[in-house]
Amino acid sequence: MQPTQRPLLARANPTSVFLATLALVLVALFAPGPVGGLLLLALAAGLGWLLTVTWPVQAPQTRLIRLVMLTLLVAVALVKLF
Repeated sequence: MQPTQRPLLARANPTSVFLATLALVLVALFAPGPVGGLLLLALAAGLGWLLTVTWPVQAPQTRLIRLVMLTLLVAVALVKLF
């Protein structure tokens, strides 16, 4: 497979992804109510997609931790939204 045809996850720089996610979380937490809630829900949707893509290769303990974190993120988003 040519480098330009690699999947998006394989091309992503882990440090850049971490910093972008951190920035999005901070903006969402400090943004006023509904705006922050919607940003957190968008982040939760992205993490949910990532969870479904990586589900087959994850250990059961890792799956549980990721599900708990996703649930907490959605809960915080809903609290901020309402």
